[in-house]
Amino acid sequence: MTASRICALIALSAVLALAACGRKANLDTPYDAAIEARKQAERDDKPLPPEPEKPVEDRPFILDGLI
Repeated sequence: MTASRICALIALSAVLALAACGRKANLDTPYDAAIEARKQAERDDKPLPPEPEKPVEDRPFILDGLI
């Protein structure tokens, strides 16, 4: 392999590694899952789990723009 091909592979690996470091949007949070579990328990006439605490506001991550 030539030096230019090795450098290109290293650069490609770095780009792919950085692109995979973000967060995917629109996933259910634990808070949303707990709210849904309470609603399901109400519908099924089962004991209600404890009410979840409202989460702190989400802060964007610096690499989220790469996704």
